Amino acid sequence: MKRVVILAACAVSVAAGVYLLLPRRQGAAPIDAAIKSSWASAAPEWQARLAQDETQRVCSQYRNAPPKAVADAIVAREKATIQYPADGNLKGDWQKGETLAQSGYGGRFTDYPRRAENGGNCYACHQMDGKELSFGTLGPSLREYGKIRKFAEPEVKAVYERIYNPHAAIPCANMPRLGAAKFLTIEQIKDLVAFVMSPESPVNK
Repeated sequence: MKRVVILAACAVSVAAGVYLLLPRRQGAAPIDAAIKSSWASAAPEWQARLAQDETQRVCSQYRNAPPKAVADAIVAREKATIQYPADGNLKGDWQKGETLAQSGYGGRFTDYPRRAENGGNCYACHQMDGKELSFGTLGPSLREYGKIRKFAEPEVKAVYERIYNPHAAIPCANMPRLGAAKFLTIEQIKDLVAFVMSPESPVNK
């Protein structure tokens, strides 16, 4: 099954990779200028994405390997952004979560004006369903993730938090802050948690 790649995210990822290959004396200026010029005709809300927040700025400064004190500050700051469901239930519908995991909708210029809900695009980085043939390897395999962890409630919470804001667990994580950035709703995140952590989900078969 083909996966939709979020083009904007890929462009930034490629640029970040090139930046890491540059000699330190060159810094980020050439890459910053190239990205800014390529987005010159983008809508203002897209151009606003070029402005880094504090965590992004610090992670860029330390090339995703901040010293402990800085890393601890990132984790503390990002943990404070996590919002939980009002009813305390962290798992939703795994079948809806499966659909979300397969969808990369919402991160491309052509997705505006929006005609569908944003997707998680999880397969771009993770192996999940054992029958799926197309998946990325930037992130770890999630095969049998819940089963291995005996579907324990603390693990359910950890998955919710990791999807909502991965920087709260791993400073300068590669994974996007899907909840903190308001890209996915709390209900969508609950559905993704169910896909990863439900015994009935194909992830755990």
